[in-house]
Amino acid sequence: MASTRVSRLPAASASNTILLDDHRFHDLLPDEEWGRLPLAIWRRFSKRFADGETVVYVGTVEEASFTPIGWWLAQLARAIGGPLPLCTDTGVPMVVTVTEARGGQIWTRICARSDGFPQVIHSAKRFAGPTGLEEYVGYGVSMALRISVEHEALVFRSVGYSLQIGSLRLPLPPWLTPGDLTVTHSDQGGGAFRFTLEIVHPRFGKLIRQSAVFMEAAS
Repeated sequence: MASTRVSRLPAASASNTILLDDHRFHDLLPDEEWGRLPLAIWRRFSKRFADGETVVYVGTVEEASFTPIGWWLAQLARAIGGPLPLCTDTGVPMVVTVTEARGGQIWTRICARSDGFPQVIHSAKRFAGPTGLEEYVGYGVSMALRISVEHEALVFRSVGYSLQIGSLRLPLPPWLTPGDLTVTHSDQGGGAFRFTLEIVHPRFGKLIRQSAVFMEAAS
């Protein structure tokens, strides 16, 4: 897949309301690394929205798997809002909305299930913390993220978990965390992209994997 080097110069307006001038993700990477991204990924992560505005992506889950330990981990995580996928259904629809909020973005994932109501996962990406980017899942729990460009995909990796109580932030010891979380955003061409989530434990190996292909919903 060909990649396109993009400078920090302001881009032309993509529509009457969306500007490609959001440098928050770009600023977390060297220019040379950011420039290796395909143009479609650069545009997706450079859209500037006013507070409260939302973009919607619709897709289908193509892969979903757990180990027995991974399944129990997902169930236990329901105590903090259920931030991990709970079933292995494939071929089911999934919708992701990204809403601009003060200091970051609110991500809502709605995943259909073959039996019962869809699972709804809420989290917030905040441009804060030791790496400049963290994902807050609720109940005071967040994880610091480090981004990189690998094989022309944008990769998010967890580099530590913490619990915030009031103004006090406490790092969580490794034995209280699920392991290393990796999210990969890769372009598929034609406006489609793949979102892949993996959790790998240093002792128990790969626990959870989910992969879905999305396109932006027509406005």
